[in-house]
Amino acid sequence: MKTKNQTTKDNMKRIIEETENQGLESLLGERIQIMSAGYFYEGKLTGVNETCVELNDAHIIYETGSFQDKVYKDIQKLHTETWFVSIGFIESFGLSKCE
Repeated sequence: MKTKNQTTKDNMKRIIEETENQGLESLLGERIQIMSAGYFYEGKLTGVNETCVELNDAHIIYETGSFQDKVYKDIQKLHTETWFVSIGFIESFGLSKCE
């Protein structure tokens, strides 16, 4: 973690912290759930770049069921082993219920 002082236009000094491996990068190798405006996706996060994420063993979630349940109510495997989701369409993400 890097910390540095930065001066703004009004000469207000603020502390800015830069951290690496946050967000999606911190979940590489984990099974995650991605929520977008249109669909929910689930799979093992195997790649992240500036434009998209790569999921292996990818599924689409049509109905989550209760978030307290250990499995999704309606989850279907996609027709290919690798699936890409555009970063710009991701609204939220986190660890999957699936193991």
